[in-house]
Amino acid sequence: MALTLDSYFKISDRGSSVVQEVRGGVVTFLTMAYIIVLNPIILAGVADADGKYLGGGATPGSGFATIAAVTALVAGLVTILMGVFANFPLALATGLGLNAFVAYSIAGQMTWADAMGLVVLEGLIILLLVLTGFRKLVFDAVPRQLKTAIAVGIGLFITFIGLVDAGFVRTSGIPAPPVGLGIGGTLSGWPVLVFCIGLLVMIALYSRGVPGAILIGIAITTVLAAIVQAITDTKGGGGNPASKGWNLNVPTWPDDLVQKPDFSLLGDFSLFGSFERVGFITAVLLVFTLLLADFFDTMGTMTAIGAEADLNDEDGTPEGAQRILVVDSIAAAAGGAAGISSNTAYIESASGVGDGARTGLASIVTGVLFLLSTFLAPLVQHIPNEAAVPALVLVGFLMMSQVSEIGWDDAEIAIPAFLTIVLMPFTYSITAGIGAGFIAYVVLKAVRAKASEVHPLLWLVAALFVVYFAIDPITRWLT
Repeated sequence: MALTLDSYFKISDRGSSVVQEVRGGVVTFLTMAYIIVLNPIILAGVADADGKYLGGGATPGSGFATIAAVTALVAGLVTILMGVFANFPLALATGLGLNAFVAYSIAGQMTWADAMGLVVLEGLIILLLVLTGFRKLVFDAVPRQLKTAIAVGIGLFITFIGLVDAGFVRTSGIPAPPVGLGIGGTLSGWPVLVFCIGLLVMIALYSRGVPGAILIGIAITTVLAAIVQAITDTKGGGGNPASKGWNLNVPTWPDDLVQKPDFSLLGDFSLFGSFERVGFITAVLLVFTLLLADFFDTMGTMTAIGAEADLNDEDGTPEGAQRILVVDSIAAAAGGAAGISSNTAYIESASGVGDGARTGLASIVTGVLFLLSTFLAPLVQHIPNEAAVPALVLVGFLMMSQVSEIGWDDAEIAIPAFLTIVLMPFTYSITAGIGAGFIAYVVLKAVRAKASEVHPLLWLVAALFVVYFAIDPITRWLT
């Protein structure tokens, strides 16, 4: 058996061992398993255009356990596929940033099924781009620093979501300032204190290089929340910005730790329903935005993992790159078809590689652990927002750290990058940030007589975003 594993996964050829691969796979799981908690936090509290919540519930957070179970299921299956088909130490799960875009920029315009249909379309388009070789052409069309700005902007957006969900930042209810610190400029309530302590714990664990720092931080903060609740008997706030109670879930001990998982979300998508709901142009732009955020991140992630594992060729291309991209594209569509948003490659896989993972066997170990975790989904319903969202702030920092790669002394890239970054959190829309950045970039190139430097595909994309921003007056004019 060991010989078979060694020959299939090239374990010895890559200077590894079965024990090393198993250890690396476990570390990767511990580092990224927080998504089982965070994906429901992001998706379960937002109503679609019909006022319904993902998972079939009638109230915010009612679908937590279902979303958690399906999140773990899909992550497990696509990560195992990555290990078996691509033999690469890369794990996949629901993409942070992508799920926020689906929740906050898409679901409010249509039904959840329609929104997930767009995710499926995006995954199928990416698969087509991979198979035809067109993906690299699109990748080359967008300047590298503008791609970096998109990642930074999403990081800032995620951070803002975390601070708002924790009650650290709240709407003021007055024109100026529209948001502020806590309630009336002060931090009030036990839940906010739990969030602050949880954030400090998570930062401390991460700074010490503790594997699974985010997941451990969530666990510690959840225990703290339960102790605080037992002492104070704090009520739930129901998402009310003026409440001093828990934002959504009140921390209590579940009746059952292990329960048969609910996979009822599987197949809950409408492939073309969004086109009827919001129109062709808007739907196409939403698909493009999903596509843009998804595959640029993946190409960068696999290159970084390959470099750390010494699996890249002299051109910096990972071994088996085509197979890696095929699996990633399938994962994107699978996430939408399962109703839990696009699945994508996780840079947290670097933790497992740092602990010795060099082959797809590590990915299989990570995937199996995700599958086992589907039976623990009921725990998610008892984890308060305040215990989980510190991870959003920390992940936001990790994404924001790329800002140094942008040339701030060059106005042609700095201004579009700036608009991309700031408009995402300020408009609560990833689409708005990307669109403004693209339009600003092509306009600046044009007015400085450098229009020929802009890829034709980017001109087309910028034109589509102009239509997107002007969709209301155009619609009224046409009708």
